[in-house]
Amino acid sequence: MKRTLTLLAAATLAGAAGLALAQSKDIRIAHVYDKTGALEAYAKQTQTGLMMGLEYATGGTMTVLGRKIVVIEKDSQLKPDVGKAQLAAAYGDDKVDLAIGPTGSGVALAMLPVAEEYKKILLVEPAVADSITGDKWNRYIFRTGRSSSQDAISNAVAIGKKGVVIATLAQDYAFGRDGVKAFKEALAGTGAEIVHEEYAPQATTDFTAPAERLFNALKDKKGRKIIFIIWAGGNPFRIADLKPERYGIEIASGGNILPALAAYKVLPGMEGATYYYYEIPQNPVNKWLVAEHYKRFKVPPDFFTAGGMSAGIAAVEAIKKAGGTDTEKLITAMEGLSFETPKGRMTFRKEDHQAMQSMFHFKVRVDPGIDWAVLTPVREIKPEEMKVPIRNKR
Repeated sequence: MKRTLTLLAAATLAGAAGLALAQSKDIRIAHVYDKTGALEAYAKQTQTGLMMGLEYATGGTMTVLGRKIVVIEKDSQLKPDVGKAQLAAAYGDDKVDLAIGPTGSGVALAMLPVAEEYKKILLVEPAVADSITGDKWNRYIFRTGRSSSQDAISNAVAIGKKGVVIATLAQDYAFGRDGVKAFKEALAGTGAEIVHEEYAPQATTDFTAPAERLFNALKDKKGRKIIFIIWAGGNPFRIADLKPERYGIEIASGGNILPALAAYKVLPGMEGATYYYYEIPQNPVNKWLVAEHYKRFKVPPDFFTAGGMSAGIAAVEAIKKAGGTDTEKLITAMEGLSFETPKGRMTFRKEDHQAMQSMFHFKVRVDPGIDWAVLTPVREIKPEEMKVPIRNKR
């Protein structure tokens, strides 16, 4: 009896050890993102894209180097303190190999020191603020998402010309202020001039007062007059209802998600630059994404779906190149790593780990049969055309 019990105990321990060993072989990735809150729509797209990216990069097996990929989701609720705590729990309790996220720039900035503390990779997607790969950056941070500078430079290429007078409208937090700062820098030398900066609370819905200040700043100026909008969520394009055209003022902005592009339908002919619009990039990865997304969801992939997919592909390619999930080997592998995405090729710049990538100059076309404004391509703005500043203190 004793011998039988001993054998049973040994078998149980062996089974537990085997299970633990199997689990330790899993590649554990945390997706810490703003699943609830004002940017919920963006976050949902990112999650969908991430899972499709992992699927695409692994040929549908969801395994890398013979190891199963396990994705652990955590909701940062668009709250910096929550994001910070969730990332710490992912690294410390869940023992993840690396993390991806978040959606909001304020949350991302709170999370950066956690990656440094735990000495684990945080692949930022899609938070935009320049400071993420700038003065708040550390060596454990990589970003597939575009930066404020990439947004700004591409839009400056699209609308920045001699004789253009611009007033900006942006949200009063890191995304908006970093965006305007980068846009001003990008316009230098184009001949365009910014004459007013207007910042409004993130949740603003009534744009009457900001619009009045913007109109007053522009209406007596000579040349082409533009209000350039940098905004995430909500509908700042309601200022078009206040008829800026009576002062000869136009509205311009970068790209956005398809529901937000519905607001652009009042602005036919508007030009700007976008991170992604599903009909613009012509490459095998995007063709797969568009076809599969239509097949599964009956709608085209959106702005942040492409971003999530890019992050998933980057993670898999990095692990392959590193030969595993050791952080130092991952850093070495990722610095200078090039990989194919729905947007085309991206490359992590060694100096700040920002993914250098194409942006797309567009013009708005209105089709009565489509719910959103169609972004027709003017041209691809390639990475080498955008002199993106290196802002960190490495």
